[in-house]
Amino acid sequence: MAENILNNLCTAVISLDHELKVCFINQSAESLLEISANKSLDKPLAELGWGFDQYMSIFYDAIQSGQPYTQRMAEFTLTPGTHLTLDFTISPISEGEWPRLLLEMHPLDRYLRIDRDAALNERQEISRQMIRGLAHEVKNPLGGIRGSAQLLEKQLVTDELKEYTKIIIDETDRLTHLVDQMLGPTRIPKPESTNIHVLLERVRRLIELEYPGVDTIKDYDPSIPEVLVDPEMYLQALINILRNAMQSMVDTPDPKLTITTRIERQFTINAIRHKTVVRIDITDNGCGIPPELKENLFYPMISGRPDGTGLGLPLVHAVIHQHSGHIEFDSEPGATIFRIFIPFGAVQS
Repeated sequence: MAENILNNLCTAVISLDHELKVCFINQSAESLLEISANKSLDKPLAELGWGFDQYMSIFYDAIQSGQPYTQRMAEFTLTPGTHLTLDFTISPISEGEWPRLLLEMHPLDRYLRIDRDAALNERQEISRQMIRGLAHEVKNPLGGIRGSAQLLEKQLVTDELKEYTKIIIDETDRLTHLVDQMLGPTRIPKPESTNIHVLLERVRRLIELEYPGVDTIKDYDPSIPEVLVDPEMYLQALINILRNAMQSMVDTPDPKLTITTRIERQFTINAIRHKTVVRIDITDNGCGIPPELKENLFYPMISGRPDGTGLGLPLVHAVIHQHSGHIEFDSEPGATIFRIFIPFGAVQS
């Protein structure tokens, strides 16, 4: 009963014995620290590579004195590119012959992310409304220009003059297509039960054909059940992310792309806490995202490449948002990670 209650808490909780070995780790802590209970139980806390070794003196002092301790804004690095900022509390518990410690962790990054996501979604919705209004004002005259050019073409005798009307028609079509891309996906998702690994393998094989010199590594969790998504929409979103990753590694001596899937527990998306979600990590060792672009990366027309349209990632964000999911990234030169979170069975209309 007690273990079931602890596993349903949003707070990450670890129980330690008097030797600071892990006795219990709840699901929120497994998700936060990216480790399973099987790999952490009976292991010394300092040897698990989470960064708590710098606080060992505090843990031992808490055992000996019986006094609780709280550390604010503690920073940890789990893996290259994955950083955590935590408030954590150590509470001694007198139980049996030897005392135990209860370690409670509150990830500030997650709370900040929830606030940031809400603000981003609000700005994105305002942006979409503005683009829809602008698209209406632009596409109407474009349609008139195209129609007039077609009528004019019928009145022209020579092919040389018709070349000019063809240019007008082609350019109006190009601008109309550009406006449609800015609007993002316009159709409602048609979700179906989908094996996410089959989808990822389709994308991986396609990208390998385009960029044969890149070493692609897959690290899939085969226990992940099928998810309810529109496979074609998600396929395009994944292609956009992987293609961006490949393009960022053009000048990398040993380009490497890693695709990882995991189950994430007790994860909040748009103020809704999901018991389990699927997490897809797409990691590359390319040049990284310029700092000045990070804040507005998912807005239209934002690109770090001279030949980029800045429409790929906004489409990705829109598709994932339509599926009630979440996307985030961490980036520094040599290590960029895009993380996609897909809740089970949740698709917006």
